Order: sequence, then C-alpha cells, then structure tokens
Amino acid sequence: MIKVIKKSSIKRPPRAVLRPFPDKLPGMSVRIFEPTADTIALRLLEIGAIRLNYEKPFTWSSGWKSPIYCDNRLSLSYPAVRSFVKESLAAVIRQYFPNAGAVAGVATAGIAQGALVADLLGLPFAYVRPKPKEHGMENLIEGRIEPRKPVVLIEDLVSTGGSSLKAVTALREAGATVAGMAAIFTYGFPIAVQNFEKENVDLVCLSDFDHLIRAAIQKKFVQNDQLEHLGRWRLDPGAWAPVLS
Repeated sequence: MIKVIKKSSIKRPPRAVLRPFPDKLPGMSVRIFEPTADTIALRLLEIGAIRLNYEKPFTWSSGWKSPIYCDNRLSLSYPAVRSFVKESLAAVIRQYFPNAGAVAGVATAGIAQGALVADLLGLPFAYVRPKPKEHGMENLIEGRIEPRKPVVLIEDLVSTGGSSLKAVTALREAGATVAGMAAIFTYGFPIAVQNFEKENVDLVCLSDFDHLIRAAIQKKFVQNDQLEHLGRWRLDPGAWAPVLS
C-alpha cells in the first residue's frame, strides 16, 4: 500500500556541508548530499518510485536483470515529495554550484525536475535531447544557453553515467560551460564514478543505493536475509542472476 505523504511531514533540506561519496578517493567528483540522503531514499520507497524484488527481477533497457527498479518521475505526482526534491536539488546548486547561470535538464526524465529547479532559482532553463530532432530545426539542445554562463545539468537517475555524460558533451560542443550535475539518485556503480572522473564532471546526488538499503531495512521493505542478493547485484550488475528457490 502506498503511503500518502503530507507536506508537513517533510522537512526542508538544510544547507549543510557536503560529505564525500562513501568510496571517495582523492580527486573523485561524485558526492552524496548527506542532508537529504535518508529522506529521499525513504520517500521514493514509500511512493513506489523505487521497487525491490530479487525473486522476480526487472529487466533494464540495457538487458541487465536487476532486483531494483527506479522511476523517479513518480515523485512529480506527489506534491510534498515533488517540492522536497525540487528544494533539495536547489540546495545542492546553491551550495555546490553557486555560480550557476542556467539549468539544463537531461531528457526526458530530467526535464520536469530541471524546470522546477530553474523556476525556484530564477535561472534560465533548457534541456538536452538524447539525439537531434529529425524535423524542424533538428535541435539537440532545446532552449537558449549563454556560452559564458555556467550550466548545471539536472538528472533523475545515474546508473553508469553514459546518457548523462552525453548531455554534458552536447553542451560543451555547443560552447557552454558545464559547472556540474545534480541528480536525485545513483546506484553508486564504480563505472559511473570512473566515467564522471574521466570527463571531469562533478556530480552531486540526493541519495544512493547504500542509503536506500538502510531505509528499506528500517521500514521492512526488505529482510536481512535478502541483503546478500542485493549486495551481489550491486557488485556486479551485468553478471547478476536471481537465485531460484
């Protein structure tokens, strides 16, 4: 049963100091915004935006079998959660990218979230398509980005980072300066960290897999004996397969 979230039950994200990503090494550019990490994980579980099922795994577009599925677009249907996500992403930009002159959403899931954040901050907004339109102006970037204004990209979910970083490349090739990226959730795969480091892009996420598992255990979305399956998937998602009883 999905729990109704009252706006009064969600506290506004504090402007606290960022703490490094759990596996952070010198020079690593991926971080978790600790002031929101537990709350975001819990709220996404409560509204069904993140689902866990290791017995009947989900199939990703990449073909990977996964015991976890994340659809953060559902947060848009819950006003209290939507506001908390918006304010949290805005807090990340204020604190970590204070010189941001524009916001860009990564299509498609990052468009609505990015527009909300840009409106809250009073900044210009654009979005980046995965490929150019096949008609009209054949735009890859929709909206106007001034070359001298640092742009912060908004993403809803980071897995390997491939599609997110394509948006970074598109903006850079268009002459934009990319200040960094803010995302709602990351699985924390090492390959994602490596990809963001390679492209020299700072990424700050509101929550991650570790905080999700803690919240899932506390609220009994999963049992302790299921952690082994989730842990195996987290270490090697491409090779993971469910254990049949």
